[in-house]
Amino acid sequence: MHNRPLNLARPMLFSRRLFAAVFSSIFLIPNFEIQPAGAQVTEFCQLSAVATQAKENLRLSALKGNKDAQSSYQQLLQKHAQELQNCRSRTWPNIQALWLRLYPCDIQPGAIDNIMDRIVNRGYNQVYLEVFYDGQVLLPAAANPTVWPSVIRTPGAENIDLLATAIQKGRQRGLKVYAWMFTNNFGYTYAQRPDREGAIARNGKGQTSLYVVDGSSQVFIDPYNMQAKRDYFQMVQEVLRRRPDGLLFDYVRYPRQTGGNSIATKVSDLWLYSQATQEALLRRAQNYKGLELIRRFLRKGYVTAADIAEIDKLYPQEGEPMWQGRIPPPAQKSILTPTDRQPSLQIELWQLSVAHAMQGILDFVAVASYPAQQLGIPSGVVFFPDGNQTVGQGYDSRLQPWDRFPSSLQWHPMSYATCGNVSCIVPQVQRVLSVAQPGTQVIPALAGNWGKSVSNRPPLELQMQALRKLAPQLKGVSHFAYSWQFPQNDSDRKFCRVQ
Repeated sequence: MHNRPLNLARPMLFSRRLFAAVFSSIFLIPNFEIQPAGAQVTEFCQLSAVATQAKENLRLSALKGNKDAQSSYQQLLQKHAQELQNCRSRTWPNIQALWLRLYPCDIQPGAIDNIMDRIVNRGYNQVYLEVFYDGQVLLPAAANPTVWPSVIRTPGAENIDLLATAIQKGRQRGLKVYAWMFTNNFGYTYAQRPDREGAIARNGKGQTSLYVVDGSSQVFIDPYNMQAKRDYFQMVQEVLRRRPDGLLFDYVRYPRQTGGNSIATKVSDLWLYSQATQEALLRRAQNYKGLELIRRFLRKGYVTAADIAEIDKLYPQEGEPMWQGRIPPPAQKSILTPTDRQPSLQIELWQLSVAHAMQGILDFVAVASYPAQQLGIPSGVVFFPDGNQTVGQGYDSRLQPWDRFPSSLQWHPMSYATCGNVSCIVPQVQRVLSVAQPGTQVIPALAGNWGKSVSNRPPLELQMQALRKLAPQLKGVSHFAYSWQFPQNDSDRKFCRVQ
């Protein structure tokens, strides 16, 4: 597979220091406040306590086998679905989503009904259901051809399909159900496979992400590795068999590091030291001089004037060292001495290395989202608005090039800043909106709870009011997470014993 030329001339945000290095894909596809109807709905499209309790009573009676209650419960679900649709169609924002994780205990009868009812009661019309996280996948154990274990590993429950059930139960209530997946973070179980060792990202210090992320559970892969791409592609296809309403790709980046390591300032800080990434980087070279300079820069972290002079002698028939995106200096500058040329060549090699690392992320997202595009199912990318920042000559260690994500994908900026009020949250959304191309669907993610401050963040209604004032054109907002709004229910489900 061949690289196509880079364009290092288009400035944009994170990439300004790189002259906005735009790589072509290594892996080309397809070659592989209006009062709503119904007095029981509040201004946020939330059901009243009376309506909520009446529905819960019917659910419990129906669960015990009461036929009349079962019929009444189904009718009420349809009524509430219609009310929710009417309310959201005339209330800002039209899309309001909640992030949700399911547990093995949720296979118990009535559990998913309870969860989805709670979500509707709070005025949400979309659910972002976590289907791949922490190295496990929400597929039935008996129908899981992926390399990851199933979330549900309870004996006797091998055929229970929580993903399909959640999609069906959600739609029954008027909810759209998106599949939310970790992306470049494949989880600890992946690292336990000897046959996948080459697919795991490594930095120039010989480390994998297991050594640099607290908890030793996050395993980031080499996005250029074909085995990693095939593994992920297969998992996405299995999820899509259940026909979710959309896909969301999270952890679309490299590991977040701490302290001084939170800023990448030298090539050994970058996750360029696995075989596939290195081979792809060397293929960026466009002549032998360029190839040899890239090799030496990767090995040592710098090039010297002596290196440049030696390479000039090795390949006297070639002009300037060349690699994708490099614009050679004018003729009068190309006769400068190796000592004069060294500083600029070293800077350009650093920029090439950073841009190559970022392009791996972009290529991986293109691979991951392709099956959904073929089916006409929307996909979105979840990212930190500050994950693509430059700091001096360095870069945020996550190297999250969200400003280069295509506008064909939904953008879900995690606007989670903590300062006790909205003054640090709004600028995060503003930054994303200022960069997004016209037509990009931006759906900010907020963290918090209704009616109270949580983790130094103001109540959701205050965050929502501030967002609406900033950008009334936004069509959707999501809230992290179900576990924050229903902590007791989440805890009970997480730690219960499956009967």
